[in-house]
Amino acid sequence: MTDIDLADIESRLITVASGKGGVGKTWFSVTLADALAREGKKILLFDGDLGLANVDIQLGLMPKHDIGDVISGAKSITSATTRYEPPGASYGFDILAGKSGSGALGALTREKLASLRLGLSLAAEHYDHVILDLAAGIDPAVTTLADNLGKQLVIMTADPTSLTDAYAYIKLKNMRQPGSDIRIIVNNVDSKRAGERAYEAINKACKGFLKISPPLAGIIKTDSKVIEAIRSQTPLLARHPQAEAAKSVRKIVEGLQQ
Repeated sequence: MTDIDLADIESRLITVASGKGGVGKTWFSVTLADALAREGKKILLFDGDLGLANVDIQLGLMPKHDIGDVISGAKSITSATTRYEPPGASYGFDILAGKSGSGALGALTREKLASLRLGLSLAAEHYDHVILDLAAGIDPAVTTLADNLGKQLVIMTADPTSLTDAYAYIKLKNMRQPGSDIRIIVNNVDSKRAGERAYEAINKACKGFLKISPPLAGIIKTDSKVIEAIRSQTPLLARHPQAEAAKSVRKIVEGLQQ
């Protein structure tokens, strides 16, 4: 496969990162996968938190296989996936589950991580989009898996520590791959204006120190329906399609496809 071919396939990757934990990154990744699948897209959602995986928990799944089987060589990426279809739905998406509680996966060498990243890129040939739900932080597992040519969605809240950690991720990503397609999503804010202020703060830091200006992909206001959907282990769009947060995610999806 030529470099041009790989670059074209990698454009199908959507990396979801945060820097800080607890900002709704996995919930957003699940909702994004569901929203794209509803539009007829073939989607693979990869739980890239190699030590504290929880995509399967949010969806009430008990996968037969997970990323551990791929890393051990027992399964290929495409054969280790689990199909998820929301209750009563005629669509669905594939999930490559993580392996919660495994310190060994979190301590993978850079070579193993790079091989996994390449495998995910090649798997994208079979999908319209591969969504990488990365762990919080900027450790080697995160930065290596994020080294791709697809879109980079950075999730943050209005909390100052979330802003600081999101900036740290953006800074490192920009150093490793200048010109990356980085976009900001502000989640769980009280108002649109609060989200705009949070974005303005991180954008100011990026322009001042990194000489880049990542665009705002969307703002998602605090919505009690989100917690209810997570507790019911059902995607928000399936349980509460008219919720304000659901509308915000659909708007973000529209922007990603323009």
